[in-house]
Amino acid sequence: MRRLLPSAVCVFLSAVPVLAQSTPEATSPIHLAPNGFDAGDYVYVSGQGPRAAALATSASFPAQVRQCLENIRKVVESAGLSMDHVVYVQVYLEDVNHYQELNEVFASYFPHDPPARAVLGVAQVPESPLQITAVAVRDLRDKRPVSLPGFSQNKAYSPGMLTYDRLFVSSIPAGDFAGKAVPKEPAEQVNMALDQLNSVVQASGLTLANMVFVNPYLTAAVPMRVMNEQYARRFEFGNTPARATIQVSSLPEAAQITYTGVAVRDLSQRRSIRPKNMPPSPTASPCVFAGDTLYCSAKSGFIPGPNGGVYAASTKDQTRQTMRNLLDNLEEADMNFDPVVCTTIYLDNLKELSQFATVYQKYFKGSLPSQTTVQQLAPAERKPDKDDHYPDLEQMSLIAVRGRSSSTMRPLP
Repeated sequence: MRRLLPSAVCVFLSAVPVLAQSTPEATSPIHLAPNGFDAGDYVYVSGQGPRAAALATSASFPAQVRQCLENIRKVVESAGLSMDHVVYVQVYLEDVNHYQELNEVFASYFPHDPPARAVLGVAQVPESPLQITAVAVRDLRDKRPVSLPGFSQNKAYSPGMLTYDRLFVSSIPAGDFAGKAVPKEPAEQVNMALDQLNSVVQASGLTLANMVFVNPYLTAAVPMRVMNEQYARRFEFGNTPARATIQVSSLPEAAQITYTGVAVRDLSQRRSIRPKNMPPSPTASPCVFAGDTLYCSAKSGFIPGPNGGVYAASTKDQTRQTMRNLLDNLEEADMNFDPVVCTTIYLDNLKELSQFATVYQKYFKGSLPSQTTVQQLAPAERKPDKDDHYPDLEQMSLIAVRGRSSSTMRPLP
């Protein structure tokens, strides 16, 4: 039975408000997210679709990619920045076979020092056939791409992008990593992907101990157990990065697993957060600070404890538990949902976004954060197992910043 994998670089919504689209479940429009959120040092751009304002979507895939990027441009410019400030993007493709066309557009759009990037094959995005998210840095001091030995110098993205305080790491297809083929054995694939992650980090003058957040993206071909066994060997027990482990439909160039994430350059600025009643984990910390920015692992409607599991049968009821789980972690950091600047939402079925939203928006007193919503797999069979556990119907990760209430923090139109 397919499940969202429990725990997240926060990813983000389409240029059209997500619930403005008509679905059987969405009887009334709910404005979920702004097009971006200016968090002061960084701007978090909600995922942008291929539509230009009220105009129809182009039939040409390259034109669709360019329009997504133009939509991102408008958001970052509304924050007083330019595309030179974009340091990281994530691309969600409903058809990963468009990967080479995507690269061609990116190479022409970013002729110098392209951002770090992750590309994923998913079942559905709010605006077919793709969605692109972005993070931009305000201070260009010490912004520079990471040079990686053996990298094929793909001009569509940089293996990593350094800013004055962080490193954003790309997910690198095996063919771009010293031209290696994808190994057949899952454990070998996991270790190759981890080697790629480690190579970018080391080329930046850092170590895996500097990582604050990691997204493992994997297909059904890689067992979760195998991934966790290899992953745990690379990080300090109980002090691992926050993590959002997401099963996707496909990955570029026949890969079955890839890693992307964020590291803090000054290790003294890194601090993990774990509720006192939660045992340490070999694979993920609940949340990790990078300076004043808190990266939190993805959470689902899983009820912790000796008889833990997902017992709610609906998206709405599971979302209530998810928000409670996330709030437990935020409270351990002396925070609540007010300082949250972006969220990433993975739904079993995009048609149930209104169910999710009905609960989600109640937890925010002021403006909502930037957001990404995606359905990464075909819907699960919604039947309980022998222990009355239901499949995860939603999952969410988030980023929060201390001081969001200051005058420098604002949603972007």
